[in-house]
Amino acid sequence: MRTRFIVGNWKMNKTATEAVAFVHRLKQELPSVEGIQVGFTPPFTALHATRDALASNPAFLLGAQNLHWEEKGAFTGEVSGPMLKDLGCEFVLVGHSERRQHFGDQDTWTNRKVLAALRHGLRPILCVGETLQERDSEHTDAVIERQLRAGLVGVDDQGLAAVTIAYEPVWAIGTGRAATPQQAVLVHRMIRRIIGELGGADRVQQLRILYGGSVTPQNIADFLSFEEIDGALVGGACLDPLSFATLVRVAIRATPTRTA
Repeated sequence: MRTRFIVGNWKMNKTATEAVAFVHRLKQELPSVEGIQVGFTPPFTALHATRDALASNPAFLLGAQNLHWEEKGAFTGEVSGPMLKDLGCEFVLVGHSERRQHFGDQDTWTNRKVLAALRHGLRPILCVGETLQERDSEHTDAVIERQLRAGLVGVDDQGLAAVTIAYEPVWAIGTGRAATPQQAVLVHRMIRRIIGELGGADRVQQLRILYGGSVTPQNIADFLSFEEIDGALVGGACLDPLSFATLVRVAIRATPTRTA
């Protein structure tokens, strides 16, 4: 059985001081976490402080929001895999829709970042998702397949074992309009099929696929009631420690009982 993974993406929120206060309060609310993994991706400026506040608490994993594909060099404003690894990061988001939309990240760049993450011992969470226009024009399957196949070029079977996929419909991110669990399940099934076709037949049942897009403490149980959904990439609801703690507690109790 796949271990559920709940990831809080702080985006461009929280100073280092605010990050420490968040972690201390969250640890009070969640003194122990069993049966699932919980991670956060603070902004780069708060990674060091967050790592120290976690104090190697095995219940929580530290991740980053992005990385550059080169190890070092004249890339002003960028951060490399070795830098993230040195700070204690265990995973990194790659291809988030906000990177694609606002910063021009292309499928080829996303692929180079996936490969760089794997090369430096970081587990990539490859984000894929369609816009509202693409969904309304019934292009969801084609968009997801393109992003998956392009993002995983050159990733071998061993590499696939370290990859997590996050399905985040762009039209649901930060809008309060989540996809229905049934909509998410259909895409998750397609993702698993495509990964199998890419050569991960031995890994496909272990592959974790998260849903992201307006996930809240009120709807997380509905998503996790389907065995195809292995966790969540959470945005706004992860910024308050009480809200995030509630969401995690609900996720721990949720049991898959439904089929789409």
